[in-house]
Amino acid sequence: MVSERRACRVLGQPRSTQRYRTNAVEGEEALTARVVALASRYGRYGYRRITALLWQEGWRVNHKRVERIWRQEGLKVPARQPKRSRLWHNDGSCFRLRPGYRDHVWSYDFVAERTKDGRPLKLLTIIDEYTRECLAIRVARSIRSEDVLETLAELFVHRGTPDNIRSDNGPEFTARAVREWLGRVDVRTLFIEPGSPWENGYVESFNGKLRDELLNREVFYTLTEAEVLIARWRHEYNTRRPHSSLGYRPPAPETIAAAPPSGGCPLSPLWRSLLWP
Repeated sequence: MVSERRACRVLGQPRSTQRYRTNAVEGEEALTARVVALASRYGRYGYRRITALLWQEGWRVNHKRVERIWRQEGLKVPARQPKRSRLWHNDGSCFRLRPGYRDHVWSYDFVAERTKDGRPLKLLTIIDEYTRECLAIRVARSIRSEDVLETLAELFVHRGTPDNIRSDNGPEFTARAVREWLGRVDVRTLFIEPGSPWENGYVESFNGKLRDELLNREVFYTLTEAEVLIARWRHEYNTRRPHSSLGYRPPAPETIAAAPPSGGCPLSPLWRSLLWP
């Protein structure tokens, strides 16, 4: 046995540091338990999003305190995704139409998944690029152009029509029936260049979150189970999940102010008669 004085001298550690005792902060245990609970539920969220969720629940803490608890509990921060370049003209201007207001530009795409028995699942995801709101996720064993029209028609009736809708060049989106129908309801189609998914970056980013936060974490045994779990995740994404580009607020429904007059509007009876040939 050696004295504390000699041990500290050998290690080069001040005795004041050796004798320091932290003061317990009121509510620290409850806050730590809540941070761990939220991190366990939202396994791909970092401490900043966890801080935003705590603020939604009424906790008055800053991100530094949450980060300290995060590291103290050994929680892992999700890896950051590399940035992707965009497609530019020779003069340096990007020719991808940027969303300017609610219902200015929608985009849609497909996500592939499988149930436990190996049978395929196909997800049609539709988002508003300006508000980042997920408007619909259709889940089925297969989705054809007719199914795309049916999903869009239901959205147009209940929400109104967008000015533009962006997609890749998949046959379900480029089918003549789809293009002619969108033309009749005065929705312009924006097709990205083949092999350039970064031109459809908003929906690609959304699909990445969907896969990262749900599809990679759940085993779907049936189509019905997939529909229920995906619908629940979509509701949580729209109403609770903090979005960094929106100041860590959820996308819907009160995050973005009402659209200007040039935005989408409810369909008139005449427009509804044009929904189907």
